[in-house]
Amino acid sequence: MAYFKVTGGNKLSGEINIPGAKNAALKMFCAALLTREKCILKNVPEISDLKLLLKIFNKIGVETSWDKKNKIVEIQAKNIDPTKLKDCDEVKQFRASILIMGPLLARCGKCEILKPGGCVLGARPNIIHTDGFNILGANVVENDEKISGTFSRKDFENKRILLPEASVTGTENLSIFAAGVEDNVEILFAASEPVVGGTHRMLVGMGAEIEGIGTHHLKIKGKNWKDLKGGTFEIPPDGILAGTYAIATILTGGNLTIKNVDHFELFSFYGLLKRAEVNFEMEGNNLKIAPTKKKLVAIPKIQTAIFPAFASDLQSPMGLLATQCEGESMIFETLYDGRLTYLNELEKMGAKIEFLNAHQAKVFGPTKLKGTEVQSWDLRAGATMVLAGLIAEGTTKVTNIQYIDRGYENFEQNLQALGADIQRIK
Repeated sequence: MAYFKVTGGNKLSGEINIPGAKNAALKMFCAALLTREKCILKNVPEISDLKLLLKIFNKIGVETSWDKKNKIVEIQAKNIDPTKLKDCDEVKQFRASILIMGPLLARCGKCEILKPGGCVLGARPNIIHTDGFNILGANVVENDEKISGTFSRKDFENKRILLPEASVTGTENLSIFAAGVEDNVEILFAASEPVVGGTHRMLVGMGAEIEGIGTHHLKIKGKNWKDLKGGTFEIPPDGILAGTYAIATILTGGNLTIKNVDHFELFSFYGLLKRAEVNFEMEGNNLKIAPTKKKLVAIPKIQTAIFPAFASDLQSPMGLLATQCEGESMIFETLYDGRLTYLNELEKMGAKIEFLNAHQAKVFGPTKLKGTEVQSWDLRAGATMVLAGLIAEGTTKVTNIQYIDRGYENFEQNLQALGADIQRIK
């Protein structure tokens, strides 16, 4: 397996443009399955999760093309054979594959997939998806190996659903399903992230009517999937990438202009940067990071929650930043019970950590980190270990980097262009 060799000590500087968000592109790709017409998606990031999803699409008969130079993907699902998903092992490799169920139940009336896999972040049950479909009249069951479901339009009724949590993938899966059925659905406690709004705006462009985009209360009036149309749709920028490159620059004491940033998505992140007394500014749709003249200040509580609160996907790099802040910072991960595992890897590098429970830990800083061999436990933790290597003394070997490739486009090339000493060793 390949790994990253990172040698610390270099400052990052220059400019970087943020591509479309992984967490929007996956869902918007799946929304394209609702129509026979061609859907053109712009600002598509070149990441392994999307390559895998298109491979799955091709297996069931979807025509796809990818212009990587111009970041454009074309998807046309003229004919779909959902039975070819039954033994499709690619589905098991990432969690977002469950999003195939929404459009296929609405369009084909049936869908059976092997149980999705993905990053090990703790308990991540599929019940929001399966229960949601069942409330809307489908018959979806799950066992240890697969998820299967059927749906008949005559069983659909006007429904109001209260989600048990503001699940991003749950909201989008149910929204895509509802958009392909000619009836009305209300979703309460829906996820409101800007990436979710990207999917909803695409569904509106295809012909569905949706009220409450960007809020926790959605009203969806769908259409028969045969009446939905294609079009050209823009994938919103990836705030998690913007935050990751920002922290990398802060840690190394560099200067960076990050272009194509949705500041609204990052306000809670900016709040934590202010607490740490980071030197940054918003300029148009750019985020500018400059060297901090004094020591970074510890952040009393780094607490994740649903949007617009601080995003769980930025908790790992923020936890690394806490190791370089003066004083004691508290991390409170409220969403995933396996997301603090990366702190064990930082301890190997010399960080001072006190684990309180599966969701809480104290970080004491500032601490000099030393290069050693560490591993990626998940997508965001993997990127964090690379960032740790950028400031560590000596060389850091980061393994399991297939996780990083799932969500960070050309990660090592981008860092190299900004001045980092990082190599992919095969």
